[in-house]
Amino acid sequence: MRHNPARRAALLDAAIEVLARDGARGLTFRAVDTEAQVPTGTTSNYFTNRDDLLTQVGHRFYERLAPDPALFTDLLTGPRDRAQVTALMHEVVDRVSHFRSGYLALLELRLEATRRPELRRLLTDRIRADLDGNIAYHVQSGMPGDATTVTVLYLALNWLILERLTLPDLFPEEQIPDLITTVVERILPDPNAPA
Repeated sequence: MRHNPARRAALLDAAIEVLARDGARGLTFRAVDTEAQVPTGTTSNYFTNRDDLLTQVGHRFYERLAPDPALFTDLLTGPRDRAQVTALMHEVVDRVSHFRSGYLALLELRLEATRRPELRRLLTDRIRADLDGNIAYHVQSGMPGDATTVTVLYLALNWLILERLTLPDLFPEEQIPDLITTVVERILPDPNAPA
């Protein structure tokens, strides 16, 4: 196996694009070679088989989706209130939505995971770790709400992202910011509101 990290990353990025455009059935080594504009056979020099490629695509998606570490530093300097949670949720939805091909590729990976136990374990472990990390950050930073708050926000906003990327005419783009804010307000009520 070849070990050029830049080439491997480029091949995985190409695989993400193929998955997003053509689905899991269209993901072949030849399709990745073509997308990456490399000689035929290059992908097979980096990945032992299709399962290996799918698994590595799962890792690459999360590498590319990681937020800028400065984001968390900035958030910790402000107040820990519902407005801060709302701002964070807007950032997350926008960041994920702007990596459209990555999210669509992740959906394809999730479907493939129903048939591939190793991929299912990878995605389950990775998504569980992300959710647990988000819960820990939320609670430890003193943001309002609890683990259930984070979990419900995760579930609601992931579906909003899904609709935004797969059925963009369902909710007009200009409506998305208000929907995000409404989701946060419904899940995390104003502590100053009368009971």
